[in-house]
Formats: sequence, C-alpha cells, structure tokens
Amino acid sequence: MASQGPELEIVHLLRAVTVELGLHSSRFARRNALHPTDVRALIALMDASRADEEMSAGRLGALLGLNSAGTTSLIDRLERGGHVRRVRGRADRRKVVVEVDEKAVELGQAFFGPLIDRTVELLQGYDERERAAIRGFLEGVRDAAVAEEG
Repeated sequence: MASQGPELEIVHLLRAVTVELGLHSSRFARRNALHPTDVRALIALMDASRADEEMSAGRLGALLGLNSAGTTSLIDRLERGGHVRRVRGRADRRKVVVEVDEKAVELGQAFFGPLIDRTVELLQGYDERERAAIRGFLEGVRDAAVAEEG
C-alpha cells in the first residue's frame, strides 16, 4: 500500500472528483430519463465522432461491457428517444453504424457546457508544462484503471 504522504492526499482528491462527476452525470441521466449506461454510450459515440471514427453496435457493446442483446436494447432505447440513429457505414455501405444525433449533443452541451467551460478556464491558468503534467497524470490513472480490468 502507498505511504500516507501528499501523493495519497491527491489520490483521495481524485476519488472525490470522480464521485462528484459521477453524481453530475447521474443528475443528467435522471433529468433526461436516461439510464447511466445510456449516458456512457452517448459519450462513447461523441468521442468516436470527434475522432472521425465509425462505431458499430458490436464495438459500442464491447466498450460498455454489454452482450449483443443488451447492446441492441440500448441502441433501440436511444434511437426511440431521438438520441442516436443507425446509418450505413461510409467505407462499407453493408455495415450499419451508430451515430449520435445532434439533439443529444445539444442536450449534453446545455447540461455539461458550464462545467466544461469552468474546467477549461481552470486549465488556462496553467502553463503548457503544467498542463502536460496534468495530462500525463490523468492518462496514467486512466491506464492504471484499464489495466485493473485485466
């Protein structure tokens, strides 16, 4: 176990931030009649869109830890709510991919935008070297959490 130094204080602060962000996400889900997994799916789809990557149902299910039936149910529910749509793949028209609808992006932006703006504002108070350190730390924590799935 890690020693009880300033590093552990930061670990506890990171845990507190994680809890608060989870609660914030839960409020969004509740206010919009979404399941927490729906929110995770929308985030995954928006991340894929930003990276200009297509998201198949199978890939989405794998990212969320869902089986095929659970993934189909999730996509059906989000599609009925107008949050996503199934479309043909760009490169392979036989392939069906899932895209987030602009309505869902706007809904998320309305709710999460102020938090995102405040976070960006905080980061602007750091120089590039400090932001690189923050980025490296967060990537390391994310990678450690992924390794724990293992």
